[in-house]
Amino acid sequence: MKAGLKIAGVILFLLFMAVAAPAQTNTTTGFAPIQISLGSGNATPDVDTGVKILFTLTLLTLAPSILLLMTCFTRVVIVLSFVRSALQLQGAPTNQIIIGLSLFITYFVMAPVWENVNRDALVPYQAHTITGDVALDRASGHIRTFMLKQTRPKDVELFVSMAKLQPTDPNQLPLRVVIPAFIISELRTAFQMGFLIYVPFILIDIVVATVLMSMGMMMMPPMTISLPLKLLLFVLVDGWSLVVQSLVRSFAM
Repeated sequence: MKAGLKIAGVILFLLFMAVAAPAQTNTTTGFAPIQISLGSGNATPDVDTGVKILFTLTLLTLAPSILLLMTCFTRVVIVLSFVRSALQLQGAPTNQIIIGLSLFITYFVMAPVWENVNRDALVPYQAHTITGDVALDRASGHIRTFMLKQTRPKDVELFVSMAKLQPTDPNQLPLRVVIPAFIISELRTAFQMGFLIYVPFILIDIVVATVLMSMGMMMMPPMTISLPLKLLLFVLVDGWSLVVQSLVRSFAM
């Protein structure tokens, strides 16, 4: 025991000396501190530029979430989560698999929209034939068209009335109205599909519980019998294929 402690002490001492030696012999190594200054010299600091930089960095951080909310990702990931909950599987498939499958389905569904954005906005902008504002208007127009096709008129009217806008053509509605209306419609549609997914599995639970009670096996948890039956039914009907097919068709593709 003492020999082990001595060895450990020697190793720690050597490590300490190896780290401390460069610091004592060469004090100029390493990177100089990085400073970001607003303005130059004795000029007045440009605070507006600093605020713009901070706002831009914050927007870039939130950009993935904003883009996902403007696509079909919301509906897909909620429905797939309902499938896992209906099967009473807590860890299979994992969250990474559900999110990954949702992203690929989103890429598949949104591919025509991205192609239109690339053809009408990105390619002309890279060729310097249109300005950035025109490219942004064209790109947002295609995304707005997709969102309006999936949005209930009732939800659009709700946000139009709250924004106190005059009667406006749907294609001219601002995104601050279209996006929240689209998200609410997606949540409603996803919960409707989730309810339909739950119904057959609830019936299996009821039948299994009734049979167990009639046999006097009240101490046995119904989930012990119902879970294998749910998995068997889901596999026999090719459940994942049906769910994905229903999801894609729900976007009128």
